[in-house]
Order: sequence, then C-alpha cells, then structure tokens
Amino acid sequence: MQLRPDIQIQSVLKAMNDVVLPALDPKNPLAQEQARLCMGMLSVMAGQLPLQFRFDCDELTRLLGLSNRLQQLDEVGRLAPQAIASLRQDTERAADVLARARAEPSEVLAAVRALRAATSKVVRAACEKGEASETQGLERAVLSASKEQLLRDRSWVLGQGWEADPKAIAPIESLIAHVSAKE
Repeated sequence: MQLRPDIQIQSVLKAMNDVVLPALDPKNPLAQEQARLCMGMLSVMAGQLPLQFRFDCDELTRLLGLSNRLQQLDEVGRLAPQAIASLRQDTERAADVLARARAEPSEVLAAVRALRAATSKVVRAACEKGEASETQGLERAVLSASKEQLLRDRSWVLGQGWEADPKAIAPIESLIAHVSAKE
C-alpha cells in the first residue's frame, strides 16, 4: 500500500509494462495502443504532479494581475459596476489565498520527514535510557498519534479497496478538515 501518488503512478507504470502489456493479444493493435496511451498519460501526470501547486499559484498570480488591470479601467467600471464590485471581493480573497500559500508542497513534505526522523530519535533515546515506568507518557503520546495517523492513512487509500468495511472509515476530507479551518 503506497500513500504517495508519485510512487503509486510508478508502480502502475511498472505493472503495466511488466505484466499487462505482455499479456495483451499482439493481434489486437487497439488494445496495445490504448494501453500505451494510458501509460503515456500516467507518465505525463507523474511529471506534472510535483509542479501542479506551483502551476496553480502561477495562474492565480496572473489572474490577480488581470483583475487589477480590469479594475483600473474606467470604462469597465462604468459598463459593469456590479461585476467589478464582485471582482474586487474575489480579488481580495484570492490575494489572501495566494499570500497564505507560501510554502511549497516539497517543503511541507521535507518538514514532515524531518519531524518524523527527529521524533523517532527522541523516542529511541528516551527508551534506551528510561525505565518502562518513566516512558509511559511517551508511549501513550506515540500510540495516540499513531492511531490518528493510521486512520488518516487508511482513509487516504480507501479507493484501493483494502478495507473490509469501508463505511466504517471516515472520509479523508473530514479527517483533514481542521487543517483548512485553521488558515
């Protein structure tokens, strides 16, 4: 079970190349062509995935520039006053969103990985030196955090069909909603 889309895409491409394509009937050129088209699209997606956030931020920056130019045109304000008022509100919200989108996704992932490693070092160091009675609080904290993360991980891959009772797992949107609510 892989959680990261970049690894998932590479796994699918490998399975397609190593198992599916060789199993397709060579006398069926349409099936061969479609399989290769699917693989090509997955390859394109794999290349776009790390750039998607920056692509969206760039588009938002450009749209903010256009919006600001449109608001400065007297004739547009005269011809479409209600639309310009709405555009001003949307521009303010968009500028706020862009200002809050400062960290790159790769920076967030690097911070996650660094914090995982540092947390692991703390747990190992404390457990090596401490008695079981001294590390009970540490154990409770780690188990609680692990339980929460495991629930999110299971919800994240619900679509892969591993869960015996998928309805028992909360949708990922509800489990990570607090992140957006804090912004």
